Amino acid sequence: MTGPDGRGDGDGWVTCELGHRHWGIYGAAGLLLHRPTASGDEVLLQHRATWSHHGGTWGLLGGARHSDESAVEAALREAAEEGGLSPDGVQVHGRYDDAHGGWSYATALAAADASTQARPTGGESIDVGWIPVDRLDGNDAADGPPLHPGFAASWPILRAALHPLTVVVDAANVVGSRPDGWWRDRAGAARRLIRACGVLPRDGLPGDELPEGLGAARLTRSWPQVVVVVEGAAREVGAEDAPPGVALAVAAGSGDDEVVAAVQRGDPARRRVDVLVVTADRGLRDRVTPLGALCVGPRWLTDRLG
Repeated sequence: MTGPDGRGDGDGWVTCELGHRHWGIYGAAGLLLHRPTASGDEVLLQHRATWSHHGGTWGLLGGARHSDESAVEAALREAAEEGGLSPDGVQVHGRYDDAHGGWSYATALAAADASTQARPTGGESIDVGWIPVDRLDGNDAADGPPLHPGFAASWPILRAALHPLTVVVDAANVVGSRPDGWWRDRAGAARRLIRACGVLPRDGLPGDELPEGLGAARLTRSWPQVVVVVEGAAREVGAEDAPPGVALAVAAGSGDDEVVAAVQRGDPARRRVDVLVVTADRGLRDRVTPLGALCVGPRWLTDRLG
């Protein structure tokens, strides 16, 4: 909420239960936007004005939350105000809350395409720029820009979850795990599963409900991409049956082969630690785990679909 003077009602200093001063009466939020390039990933960072807290360092486009907005809404608003960034084409896929005893800084992780542009706007940014991830990692970080200490502390967690979580569903295995008469209408059963999977990208998944080893497991919440693989009699389902955030992969032959192909799609440099396969098929698990995917059984999914 914005007051008559144009200031947000969340502007102001507070002291958390740990005795630290923070800007943002209702907490603060920032946007970690990343995009692919031919040489690797880049993240969008702000060179903070010298008069600001930790001025001269590089950190996220962000600021105090208003009382009537979510953390993601606050992050997108601040990115527009400070970096001229349009929310069009920005796909938020995760949120990380850095808690400080009654106060928190929420980072919204989001993907953009290579054409996304930003520029410094207002007086809080000296500059904004796309920084190669390699300049923030490992030995290369010594040659990178000076980072805001809060962002630097959170970067290892954010780095591990930089790419969206992909959940690949072995539909035949999941449908077959419940003796509810699915064999009388295999296509209908697959269609119901596909539609139910829409809850995952819509409502998201808490990090503590994900297996350890996934970068997203350390986030507060993730909004995954979902790929449902169908085979056999279920091939008659169509793309119109898939809700937003759910993609349909129709196997021309073996469903297991299509699941493996879904795991292998994308940039192999990502090492596939961001892929979760839902299946109880031991043979299929043995094929996808060497590719870097983690596996859970059908019960994990059905418990979350209700």
